[in-house]
Amino acid sequence: MNTAFFDIDTQIDFVFPAGALYVPGAEGVLPQVARLNRWAKERGIPLISTADAHLENDAEFAAWPPHCVAGTLGQRKPDCTMVGQIVLNKRSVDCFTIPELPALLGQLRVEHAVVYGVVTEICVRHAVFGLLGRGTRVTLVADAVRALNEAEAAAMIRELEARGGSVSHAASICAA
Repeated sequence: MNTAFFDIDTQIDFVFPAGALYVPGAEGVLPQVARLNRWAKERGIPLISTADAHLENDAEFAAWPPHCVAGTLGQRKPDCTMVGQIVLNKRSVDCFTIPELPALLGQLRVEHAVVYGVVTEICVRHAVFGLLGRGTRVTLVADAVRALNEAEAAAMIRELEARGGSVSHAASICAA
C-alpha cells in the first residue's frame, strides 16, 4: 500500500507563542512532527507539507487575524520539521484548494495518508476528510496534532473513526 505523510500547517505563526495566530500548546507537537517527518524521509515515504501563504489583504483575515503572510517569518515552518519535503502553499483552510494536490496524490498513487499538524478541527479536518472523500485510508497521529477547541476536535476524531479512519501515535507509526 502506497503511503504518504501529511504535515499540515506546522508554521511559526501557529506553533510558537509569539506567532500571530498561536495555537496554545502547539509547540509541544514539534518533536513528534520532526520525528515523523524524518522517519518518512529516511524511508523514502513521500512527505507532503501544507503551508498557509496569505496575501496581506486575504479574505480569510475577516474571520482570523492576519497570519502566515507569504514571505514573512511567521509563514515559515520551524527548521526542526524541514527535511526536504514537498511544500504546497495555500490561501485557504482547505488544502484541496491547492490545484497541484489531487494530481500529486494520483502521481504518488497514495492509498494511505498519515496526517498530523495544526489545527485539528480546522485545517487538519479539511485534509483528513478531503483524503477520505477521495478514497484514501487515513491515520491521524493524535500526539502530533493540536486543537483550538477540544470539543470540536474530539467530534472530528469521532467522525473520522466513523468514516473508517484510524488514530495512532507517533511512536507506533515510527515503530512500524
